[in-house]
Amino acid sequence: MRNFDSLSEREILALAISLEEEDERVYADFAEGLRQDFPASAAVFDGMRAEESGHRQRLMDLYREKFGDHIPLIRRHDVKGCINRRPVWLIRPLGLDTVRNQASAIEVETRRFYEKAAARARDVSVRKLLDDLAQEERTHQDRAEALGKEKLHADVKRQEDEANRRLFVLQIVQPGLAGLMDGSVSTLAPVFAAAFATRNSRDAFVVGLAASIGAGISMGFAEALSDDGSLTGRGHPWVRGGVCGLMTALGGVGHTLPFLIPDFSIAMTAAILVVLLELAVISWVRHRYMETPALSAALQVGLGGLLVFITGVLIGSS
Repeated sequence: MRNFDSLSEREILALAISLEEEDERVYADFAEGLRQDFPASAAVFDGMRAEESGHRQRLMDLYREKFGDHIPLIRRHDVKGCINRRPVWLIRPLGLDTVRNQASAIEVETRRFYEKAAARARDVSVRKLLDDLAQEERTHQDRAEALGKEKLHADVKRQEDEANRRLFVLQIVQPGLAGLMDGSVSTLAPVFAAAFATRNSRDAFVVGLAASIGAGISMGFAEALSDDGSLTGRGHPWVRGGVCGLMTALGGVGHTLPFLIPDFSIAMTAAILVVLLELAVISWVRHRYMETPALSAALQVGLGGLLVFITGVLIGSS
């Protein structure tokens, strides 16, 4: 790798051309990734891609004028100090917040590059172009906002925000809720069966921990292998599986942890209170994100939890 300070003006221009080409393709990938669910935002990034294409063309014109037609291939990973970006094709599904954050980081990095490059340039025309591009990158965010105002009218913005919310529910909330319900409800029976059968906090804790971790692994794989998300739009299977498995394990561990208390009566009371809190959280999530009426959500979750709890108590006491 080369230090940036060791680059000649010819090499700086070649690197700038390479960076602009990369940014242009990144914005094109953003636009393509958003086009199906967020067409208006995709149009914004189409406009930003066109701007980066214009920057690259101006750099190439000046390079040909100064150094000829051959442009050496210098990439960011050849120069120390350049930030390696995560490939866009690895970021699936693309979310609006993810894209906007990465686009903002690109603008800041590119502006700093041009400012530093202009400070080292000795040729007047080279310095002027680099200064101009630094200024344009400084106002790039303003131009992006202007494109957004032009393309994203109030109704369109609301529609895209609603689409973003639906994707969040589909890809994160649903698998997380399924895991939390399974972990909180299905592990009630083995945990409280062990507790009433042994009257020993440690035994109940061991059984609950094993049931929670086992259920988390099982639910995680089941969710990940259910579909790859390519047709359903449910997102990356291993992300869904990870969310579902983690929430399953947490749901079971929640009412297992109180059995770390040596006194069995106190541990049992604390565990029951935790169960009530877990069921209340599940009911709130169903009401908040799944648009289930609050009373209906509470009755459904409470009835299911009560039946499983009674099952565990009856088996453990028999």
